[in-house]
Amino acid sequence: MRSLISRARKLCLSGILAVLLPSFAFAQEAGRLSSPGSLPAGFALVPFGVGESFDFRVQVRWFLVSGGGTATLAVEALDTVRGRPAYRLGFRTRGGITVFKINDQQRSWLDAIDLFSHRFEQKLNQTGYSKDRTYEFLPGSLRYESLAFPDDTGTLASAQPLDDVSFIYFIRTLRLQVGDEYTAPRYYRRDGNPVTVRVLRTERIKVPAGEFDAVVVKPIIRTKGLFAEGGEAEVWFTNDARHIPLKVRAKVSIATLTMELRSFTTASPQ
Repeated sequence: MRSLISRARKLCLSGILAVLLPSFAFAQEAGRLSSPGSLPAGFALVPFGVGESFDFRVQVRWFLVSGGGTATLAVEALDTVRGRPAYRLGFRTRGGITVFKINDQQRSWLDAIDLFSHRFEQKLNQTGYSKDRTYEFLPGSLRYESLAFPDDTGTLASAQPLDDVSFIYFIRTLRLQVGDEYTAPRYYRRDGNPVTVRVLRTERIKVPAGEFDAVVVKPIIRTKGLFAEGGEAEVWFTNDARHIPLKVRAKVSIATLTMELRSFTTASPQ
């Protein structure tokens, strides 16, 4: 049973999965597009804003066992961290399979000017496992520190660190043209670097939210999990400047995970 739960944890949409979650032209409009707005002075040019949210359907198949759940990704607010403006990003996952259930909440505070993470919060509630921690990233001293556990500190891999959630939004700012390959050694833990994104192809796909022109990427990360090197994983984004995440499909050992966009609301930067 412990082995089954350990393998199932690799499939949960918290942790490593969050590292990569890129004029719409589609047959069914399930979301609400706001008109482009002007960015505040000094803010980085980004394709998202406060109020943007994505709702996903999650399906997992493992041998003859299947299950699923939901996931929500959102730009919750514009906060201030150590005197700098930061987008508060949220990622919530619920569901699981027979032997493994999750109810996780993760948050990241992404600097609105230089696009690095100030803070990473995890509240994980999974079968046989729970964790509640908040990391403060201190790029000036190249360290990260845990508020609740003073001994849980380490050396940042980059002076512009990104965590599991903020990496999604950083990837969305990239061009994502077929044939391109991006390598970003900016994951805050050294053992997760470098993260690579290969842009494979374009295609038109249908998900519960509608039909979209998509660009397909293959993510690779230097740790175990959905996007481990040598694994089978692909992520679909809308093939436009907003890079809306549409679908994730990954195989881990004998299990397959599929995540598809059900509905969304977009917002201009504020």
